[in-house]
Amino acid sequence: MVGTESHRRTQGERRADARQRVLAAATELVARHGSRAVSLASVGVAAGYSRGIVNHHFGSKARLLEELIEYTQQFEVSADAATGLDRLVNFVERYLGGMHHRSPRSEAFLKLWVESTAAEPSLATVFAERDARFREHLVQQIREGIKDGSVDDGVDPETVAVAMIGLLRGTALMVFSTARDVPAARIAEEITWMIARGLAPSPR
Repeated sequence: MVGTESHRRTQGERRADARQRVLAAATELVARHGSRAVSLASVGVAAGYSRGIVNHHFGSKARLLEELIEYTQQFEVSADAATGLDRLVNFVERYLGGMHHRSPRSEAFLKLWVESTAAEPSLATVFAERDARFREHLVQQIREGIKDGSVDDGVDPETVAVAMIGLLRGTALMVFSTARDVPAARIAEEITWMIARGLAPSPR
């Protein structure tokens, strides 16, 4: 009985490791070539497996790309900040963190997002659902900031949330395309300062 449980845990760990390797390989390929140039076979080879293992874990390229969107958008944000504005600033800093090293995860996510608007419309629904949750998260933090006095009470949470997402993604696109010569860390500092200053209560 003990031996069986140990075997099952090992199998589970192997499956988890295989999925992580496939997602990491797909991330690198999408970051370099975009999703249209990626196939289950190419991902399998890049991950050190075969097309069959990718198909086994994800079923189709469409499903792989759906999970890749979630995988590339994940990042840890501390919830320990004292105010709503502090939590927003922390969120912005973490979001822009991928720009500092021009990480493949950030670049892959941005390419998938751009493709969802034209080249790969099948991804549009996935992004619509995730963006709705993204906006709601920001709206909640802004509302909490208004409640605790760290955010100006004249701010419209829904409008600001959309503007923040546009600013963050637009800036990231520039960093990964025509503004590669500009220090990403400096850009992140400026945007963080702009958001913190722009949302803080106005002098009475």
